[in-house]
Amino acid sequence: MRLREQTLMQHLGELRRRVFICVIALLVGSAVSFVFFEQIIEVLVRPAKDLGLGTGGELIYTEVTELLTTAIKVSFVSGFVLASPLVLFQAVMFIAPGLTGREKRYLFGFMPAVLLAFAGGVAFAYYVLTPPALHFLLTFGGGVAVPLIRISNIINLMIRLLFWMGLAFETPLVMFLLAQLGIVTAGSLARFRRYWVVVAFVLAAIITPTVDPVNQALVAGPLLVLYEVGILLARIAGRSRKKSNAITSA
Repeated sequence: MRLREQTLMQHLGELRRRVFICVIALLVGSAVSFVFFEQIIEVLVRPAKDLGLGTGGELIYTEVTELLTTAIKVSFVSGFVLASPLVLFQAVMFIAPGLTGREKRYLFGFMPAVLLAFAGGVAFAYYVLTPPALHFLLTFGGGVAVPLIRISNIINLMIRLLFWMGLAFETPLVMFLLAQLGIVTAGSLARFRRYWVVVAFVLAAIITPTVDPVNQALVAGPLLVLYEVGILLARIAGRSRKKSNAITSA
């Protein structure tokens, strides 16, 4: 009983230490980002500025604290991005002692893949999805009204698009991991394909800020492709799992 209690306290101490490291990394990343918040905002709003904003092509703010709160939000999000490799590493190290050697190898191998997949989704949203979506929003209605875009509005829009598309690009990796753990199989995922078409367009409607089918198709299309990639990875994981089980049983 004493041993179990001591083991539990050790786990809690380990968790507290790793959470503390993550918080410090987040604070440091946010502080560094705050120094460069103007440049970060400039990058985020560049797709909209290329299309022309308002009468003078400039952003506005209508509340005294709006620019400050926007700068803090941008700094925090950017700080989280900077700290994410360390946060992911701390999470993996915390759960690693309870895993087998093979599971540890897969988990550590997943770390760079997760970061690259997220970066790919962000790049897709920034360079492919955002320009046509913003063009539709800024030209809708013609001469009915002049767009005077609040800085908080465009920043919130960009962060939402970049984050959710980055997350969506993790789909194949999640499918591979589930197949590797034996939770799903390539066959079951293939049978779910028809339902995924509906799910993809529902997610596209949630992610995109527009209601036109063209921009929604720009999101749904990659989601469908990513699902097919996930099925392929799940098939590879299934073969690897069968081979490992055969070696173990032998």
